[in-house]
Amino acid sequence: MNNVPTFDLTRQYQLIGEEVNAAVQDVLTSGCYIGGSIVKGFEQQFADYTGVKDCVACNSGTDALYLALRALQIGSGDEVITTPFTFIATAEVITVVGATPVFVDIDPKTFNLDVTQLKAAITKRTKAILPVHLFGQSVDMTALMAIANEAGIAVIEDCAQAVGAQWKGQKVGSIGHIGCFSFYPTKNLGACGDGGAVTTNDPAIADSIRKLREHGMSSVRYRHDETGINSRLDAMQAAILQIKLRYLDRWNNARRELATNYHQLLQPVPGVVIPEETAEGRSVWNQYTIRLIKESNTNHYRDEVRNKLQQVGVNTAVYYPLPLHLQPVYKDLGCKPGQLPIAEQACHEVLSLPMFPELSFEEQQQVVYSLKDCIIY
Repeated sequence: MNNVPTFDLTRQYQLIGEEVNAAVQDVLTSGCYIGGSIVKGFEQQFADYTGVKDCVACNSGTDALYLALRALQIGSGDEVITTPFTFIATAEVITVVGATPVFVDIDPKTFNLDVTQLKAAITKRTKAILPVHLFGQSVDMTALMAIANEAGIAVIEDCAQAVGAQWKGQKVGSIGHIGCFSFYPTKNLGACGDGGAVTTNDPAIADSIRKLREHGMSSVRYRHDETGINSRLDAMQAAILQIKLRYLDRWNNARRELATNYHQLLQPVPGVVIPEETAEGRSVWNQYTIRLIKESNTNHYRDEVRNKLQQVGVNTAVYYPLPLHLQPVYKDLGCKPGQLPIAEQACHEVLSLPMFPELSFEEQQQVVYSLKDCIIY
């Protein structure tokens, strides 16, 4: 039996390495390493793919979220509603701009923000909702947009894990007022380093983000209208992303096939709850995340099983072991254990199995057979 990695970037490179090498060589030869036609070309291609008027590339998914909040002039005294079950960057940027994150519990089946709890969280200080399309699956954007529009507040979609995912046939990142993407290497569309992008149908927002990512500089060089940051996507990453974008739908379809395989292989395994895809959404399965349940050992059972899997060569990941509202950095918010019970329970139970387009069916079988052997009855 071979070791099964959670993710293997080398296999993808073996498939497209010649194209990537040629593109990188072209950039090096051009002498244009920041900005230029390659970056603009990628921005247009990604806008077309997502189905929006504008795409502004930037340095990372975190910067994309930060720039979105800045473009909406969200700051001190404002509140932004988001999920406690996601990577810290989602809430971190809210704090960085001076606003306050307000956490709403998650749906137990999708791990996404529970839209039914949104209205109760909206106050006079709420300026935006920041849903995360977690693990590749869209939030219920129909219900969420109805609530946001009624309240007159903006929606910033965190699409870091969900490039290409859809809700009712519309790609995420094109439904809210702003979409934010990460091109971290392990994402479905990954660069060979950091990268990100903001998508929008509002030209004023796009113009604001373009200025903010360039130190707040206006169209007149060295004239700065506001305080911005340095958040540019370099030409080499843009060239690589252009190549990978051509393969993205193929890779996402491969992930969907892998998810179907896992569904079938895991159906008879007791104590394992498999993830569900919503009827109106189309997931791109950035992660295949199961729940491991044992009533008598709720807090440590998942970790025991994970350790056993690692000993037999099956690598897994835990996203996320501690919800954001209980992170030490947010102790001043006054959140207590038990306040968001569904998210807290998920943190003790979730386990992400190996998931990447080049994963073989034989490796999936090894993962599931090993899981069955490691289940503690």
